[in-house]
Amino acid sequence: MLSATQARNIVGIVGNVISFGLFLSPLPTFFKIYKSKSVEEFKPDPYLATVLNCMCWVFYGMPFVHPDSTLIITINGVGLFIELFYLAIFCLYADSKGRKKVSICLVIEVIFVAAVAVVTIVFLHGTKQRSLLVGIICDVFNIIMYASPLTIMTKVIKTKSVKYMPFTLSLANFLNGCIWTAYSLIKFDIYVLVSNGLGAISALHRINCKSIELNHLKRGCYRREE
Repeated sequence: MLSATQARNIVGIVGNVISFGLFLSPLPTFFKIYKSKSVEEFKPDPYLATVLNCMCWVFYGMPFVHPDSTLIITINGVGLFIELFYLAIFCLYADSKGRKKVSICLVIEVIFVAAVAVVTIVFLHGTKQRSLLVGIICDVFNIIMYASPLTIMTKVIKTKSVKYMPFTLSLANFLNGCIWTAYSLIKFDIYVLVSNGLGAISALHRINCKSIELNHLKRGCYRREE
C-alpha cells in the first residue's frame, strides 16, 4: 500500500506533466505570431503574470522556506524558462511600446522577488514563518496568473471573435488546478490548496464561457478568425 509521501510524489509528478502541458499550451499562439511576424492584438499580460508566479513558487519550494517541495521547484523552474522564451518572441515582433512594457514589468518583478527573498531570509526565522509570508504572496500571484486570461474577455466581447481566448489554455489551467489541489490535500499545504482550488474554478468558468461563445459562433453572433 502506498504511503502518503509516495502518493503525494506520484500526484506531484503527474502535476509536473500537466503543468508542463499548461506551459506549452500557448505554443499555437506564438506560432501564429512567428508566422505573421506580428503580435496583432495578443497581450503579454498572462505570460508576465506567469513569470512572476513561477519565480515566487521556486522560492517557496526552497528547503529553507518550505521543505519537501522539490516537485514545486522543478516545474516552476521549467515554466519560468518557457515563459521567458515566449516573452522573447513577443518582444521580437512587438512595437516599441510593447517591448517597453514587457521590459519594465520584468525588471519590477525581479526587484520584487529579490526584496521578498531578502526580507524572508534576514528577518524571518524558521520555515513556518517563511512559508507563511512567501505562501501568501504565492497565492496572490497564482490567482492573478489563473485570472489573467480573463482580461481577454473584453477583447472577445468587443471584437465578437473567439480567437483571442484559446480553449487549450483554459483546459490546461483547469487540469493543472485540479491536480495540484489533490497534491495539497494528501500532505496538507494550505498555500498550494487555496490558489489552485480557486484557479480550477476560474478556469472552469472560462471553459464555460468559451462553450457559450462557440454556440454563438454557430448562430452567427461571433466569428472565428484564422
